[in-house]
Formats: sequence, structure tokens, C-alpha cells
Amino acid sequence: MKVASSLHEKIRKAIEDKILTGVWAPGYRIPFERDLMSQYGCARMTVNRALASLVDAGLIVRRRRVGSFVAQPHIRSVILDIPDIKADVVARGGSYSLRLLSRKVRKATRADEKALAGQGSVVVLRCLHLANGRPFALEDRIINLKAVPAAAEADFSVEPPGTWLLGHVPWTEAEHRITAVNADAAASEILDVPTGEACLMLERRTWRGKANITAVRQLFVGATYDLIARFSSKSIAPQKHSSA
Repeated sequence: MKVASSLHEKIRKAIEDKILTGVWAPGYRIPFERDLMSQYGCARMTVNRALASLVDAGLIVRRRRVGSFVAQPHIRSVILDIPDIKADVVARGGSYSLRLLSRKVRKATRADEKALAGQGSVVVLRCLHLANGRPFALEDRIINLKAVPAAAEADFSVEPPGTWLLGHVPWTEAEHRITAVNADAAASEILDVPTGEACLMLERRTWRGKANITAVRQLFVGATYDLIARFSSKSIAPQKHSSA
């Protein structure tokens, strides 16, 4: 019995590693149970136990007679979905572009540890999102490399970090904080607006189970962005609309 327990943990870890490193993206069909049984030389019960633990962690979903799939990112008890700035701009007919202003891999500072509730190495990013050639949002982001090791090699000058994370890393919970602020001198220069310009600041943290994935602060020019949540008393996950 002890051997079976060790083997089911080995199967779980092998699948979990492929998901967390982005090898298996959301929606990817993982091997069928019979294939896993053959690969590991074990009983169906051992495979079932490994898959059940991955379901409990929110990493996979199982569909009867269809198979098991890497879970799509989803929200739990928050009022807004996680926005994909690039997708929002393009969906409204705009031309999207990105400037990666800085990128650094380093040990987490105390401030990082507070934001991510953990220690280790992090990727620290600052980037500028543009819509139709104009500054749209200034983003400062920290990514936890313990939770997302593949982020150390990702090219965020090509794909926005938020878009990359949504496409590669399953998450189970998010926390938003939205604040009205005035642009300081540094932000106003980057966003090309007067100092003191009204802006919308969105701060967000996301988790996979108990592990923090990322902490981000996005500063939007107030005149070009708004958030609207529409939902009914019976709905669980409201819809979000943004205007570029």
C-alpha cells in the first residue's frame, strides 16, 4: 500500500510539472488512464488517485467518456474577470503593441515576499501597453518562479506577461483592488499625460491553490479605460467589459 501511495504521488508530480511549466497548456488533453497505467505499470486505482488529487488542486478537469484536460483559468468569488489587455484592444479593432521597459530575475525582497506571501526567486517586469500607438497602461509585475519556473525563460518583449500567464498557467483564485489615483511625475512621463492626470489603478494577485503566482499593478489612463461589471442575482461569475 505504501508503494502505491508513492507511485500515485509520482504520477501526480509528473503531470503537475508539465502543467506548471507550460508544457501542457490550459485545455490540453492529458494521457488517458489506460496510457498512464501502461506507462507506470500500475493499477487503475493508483492513476485515479493521482488524477483526483489534481482535480482537487484545480489543475485538471475530468469529463466522463471524453478524458481529462488541463483546467482553464477560472475565477472564484471576485467581481471582475482577469483582463487580457492585448485581447481587449484587438477585440475592439485597435492596434496593440508592447514595450518591455525592464526585466530582472532576482531573489525576492521583503516587499516581494509580502506581495507574494512567499520566498524565492522572482521575475520583476515593467512594461507599457499601447493602443493605436498611444500609451494605454503602465504595468509593474512580479512573478513567483517557484510557482511558474517557465517564466524565467519566457520572452515578454514578444508576448505580454498577462497574456502569457493566462495561456500557460492555470490559476484558481484572484484578488482585485481598484483605486482612482493621480499620475505622479514618473508615470505621467511614461503614459504621456500631464502630472496629476486621473488614472485607474488595478492591483491584482493570483493563486494556484495556496501558491501565489503573480502580483501586478496596472495603471490605466482614466480617459481611455473603464470597467463595467454586469451580473444578475443568480450569477456567480459576472461579466467584465472594458473600453479601449
